[in-house]
Parts: sequence; C-alpha cells; structure tokens
Amino acid sequence: MTRKLQAIRGMNDLLAGQLPYWQRVEAAARELFADYGYREMRVPLVEHAELFHRSIGEHTDIVEKEMYSFEDRGGDRLSLRPEATAGLVRAAIEHGLLHNQRQRVWTSGPMFRHERPQQGRYRQFHQIDCEAFGYPGPDIDAEIIQISARLWRKLGIRDVALSVNSLGTPESRARYRAVLVDYLAGRRPELDADSLRRLEANPLRILDSKNPAMRSLIDGAPRLIDHLDDGSRRHFDRFLELLAACGIDAEVDPRLVRGLDYYTRTVFEWRTTALGSQDAVCSGGRYDGLVELLGGEPTPAVGWALGVERVVSLLQAAAPDTAAAAPAVYLVLSGENAERAGLALAERLRDALPGAGILANMEGGSFKAQLKRADRSGAAYAVIVGDDEAARGVAAVKSLRDGAAQQECSWNELPHRLQSLLRPGESTGSNDGR
Repeated sequence: MTRKLQAIRGMNDLLAGQLPYWQRVEAAARELFADYGYREMRVPLVEHAELFHRSIGEHTDIVEKEMYSFEDRGGDRLSLRPEATAGLVRAAIEHGLLHNQRQRVWTSGPMFRHERPQQGRYRQFHQIDCEAFGYPGPDIDAEIIQISARLWRKLGIRDVALSVNSLGTPESRARYRAVLVDYLAGRRPELDADSLRRLEANPLRILDSKNPAMRSLIDGAPRLIDHLDDGSRRHFDRFLELLAACGIDAEVDPRLVRGLDYYTRTVFEWRTTALGSQDAVCSGGRYDGLVELLGGEPTPAVGWALGVERVVSLLQAAAPDTAAAAPAVYLVLSGENAERAGLALAERLRDALPGAGILANMEGGSFKAQLKRADRSGAAYAVIVGDDEAARGVAAVKSLRDGAAQQECSWNELPHRLQSLLRPGESTGSNDGR
C-alpha cells in the first residue's frame, strides 16, 4: 500500500490564509531595518558542520542533539543551519566586510533543529536576524533593542517584557565558572541527568535548566553578575542607563545565560506569558569573540534573532481581524465578446491601479453566479461587462459593500472612476494630460 505523503513532522506548510500575518511581520521588520540603516544579507541554508561546532559550542544541546547533519557525495560533513549568526560571520570574514569597516546587517529565513515539535517550537522554523559588527560600546546594544521595541509597537504587540543580563568577559566568566562548579558539586545529588552531564563541560548552561525540580538549587547559586570584571560592569551599567533614557523597561535577570557558547557581556530576551512554555520571542546579545574564533580579526559584535512563528502567534492574538488581502475589483464578464475584451480591460486597470488587486472572472458562469463569486472574493467593486457593454465600450461599476447606485462609464473613463472610489484625492493622470 502506498504511503500517504505528508509534510515532515515539525516542518509546516504556510497556507494562503495564514501568510498575511507573516507578510505583516516581515514588511514591518524590513521597513524598520531601513529606518535604522541596516542592510540585508542572505547566506546559504547549508554550511560546513564545523562552522556550528566551533561557533555554537560542542557541548550545547544544538550541536549535541539537534543539528541536521549529513555527509555529501564529496565526503564533506554539512549541516542545515540551526541559526543565522554563524553564517553571517563566516560570510563577512570570507568577503572582507570587516576590514576597517563597521557593518549593520540583517537577514531572515528558515532554520532547522531536530527538536520535539510543540506549540512555538518546530523543526523548520523561521527567524529574522539583526547584527552589528565593529561597535564595542553599549550604545549599539541599546540601539538593536530599540529596533525590537519599535517593532512591537509597529505590530501592536504589548504582551512582551525585556530581561537583560551580563555574562562578562571570557576571563571573568572563567573565574565565575570555578565558583559555580564548587557550588554545584557540593549539591551533586540534586542535579538531574542533563546537569550532571554539563557540570564539567558547560556548567553555566545548568542555570538555564527548565526542570522545575532544579529551581531552588538554581535560585541559590552564586550570581554571575556579582563576579563581573570592572569593564563589563561599566558596560552593563551604561547599557541600562541608555535603555532607561529610551523609555525601555528592562528587568535584570541574573540567571539569563543564553544557550550558545559565543555570547559575552550583554545578553537579553524579550519574553511573553502568552505562548506557554515557549516564552522567548526575541533573544540575543554581544559576541565579541566569535569573529576571531572563526578566523577573522578581533571584532566586537552584537545581535538578536526573532522567532517569526512566535511573533505571528502574538500578532494573531493582538490583531485577529487581519485577513488575506482581497482584490479591490472583480470583473464580471458575461458573454463571449465580453470575455474576449475582459483580460485586456483588466490589464488596463492594473496599469492604472497598481497594487489594488484586479481579479477577472474565469471559466464563465451565469451573471448571477459571477456576482456571487465577486462577493465571495471580498472585492469592494464589481466591474460588469456583457456583450452589449463590450460592443459600446462601456462597463457598469457596482459597489459590493454598500447600497450605492450602479454607475456606467466608458472604458477610457473607468480607471479614473475606480481610482476616485478606491483612492479619493488621487489621480491616475491617464486622461488629463499631466
């Protein structure tokens, strides 16, 4: 028996009715990045697996458990990208974008992790990434958070809150690591299996445990923020001042460590209580050592990644009436001559009203059936052309959303008439010689 073909578990189809929410998020982000001077880059979905082993860290869940990796026909070990930052850094180094230069860039697209699918967590998921290279100060940290805060306002999303922390430099973190290991080793019987595995390899990740049984142990652990070096402390304090000056509220969370090894100093998360356990919708921080780690010159860097699926869920809750874009005009074409003229007339209207949405009836049908299709399409107006109207070069304009009287006009006049109805105050400029 032939197996029924379905999408791979955790890799979802995006249907036409869902995409308006996605398009709204993507368009808002694109506009904001242009406003702040960030330029778009695009990097491959597939990279050498070594890139992620070196950048993300050998002992992270992503590398140990979640990457889609395979050997290609040439014998190279490759991986579907689990995140975008490493690829952007690799591209910036490879193409010489960081030689005596600063860069503000962004990218977007699908990422892949073999996780257990659940609400807000998928095996193919989509991110929008914002990154800045070459800026060492806390002002750029505040700016990229400004961008995300403005995005929430632009989308009408209110149910998010910002948490921040500092991880310090690798040197201060190494000193803190020794203090933390002493504490955790003294309470070894209370550690779960994942924490025991991480105790020697990556003990800071234990602080990020979601196991409720570990909560009291984690709450009692030494705080990294109390072991910062002086430079990191000044950087963090100034960062908090800048956020406050921008009117952005932030809670300092000393347990926020992030899941990737490359972070230094500032880390942050925008969280929500509206999506259950998947509470992080936008996360990031500073990664000053990553460019050098991947073979470039020492370069300060900071960025964030936004989970599009989670933001779409928040947007749907905030704006449930967002619907698929309906055409403005539906052409009802009754008769062979009307059908023959209809496609050309529709093209004239699209030239005069770009972006409005002009839908021409297809496959015939009675006049009554076509009017029903026009109404179901969501169009504001029907343009009606029968064989008689086609012979006279006229059309009837019928409002589908109110009781306005039907109007007849010539084909030459039709674009201007529709424009006056759809976009009052604008002119097509097609007939007045301007």
